[in-house]
Amino acid sequence: MSTSTQTTTVGVQGMTCGHCVSSVDEELRALTGVTAVDVDLVTGGTSTVTITSTEPLSDEAVAGAIDEAGYTIAPPRSLI
Repeated sequence: MSTSTQTTTVGVQGMTCGHCVSSVDEELRALTGVTAVDVDLVTGGTSTVTITSTEPLSDEAVAGAIDEAGYTIAPPRSLI
């Protein structure tokens, strides 16, 4: 039996250092099914956060975890 994974990518504003990355990582990993969090830190800009999970994550759950860490999700971009 194979386990499929889901990938969710969001932009996060306000992160400036490794402590910021750790806070976001900790809150997101607390969500059910999250197996990995990868943060591409952009100091003073929008950092890209990629979340790997064993089940789909709701936008509300992701936004709540990022808010709990003290940061904000960047406004969504238009789909091409």
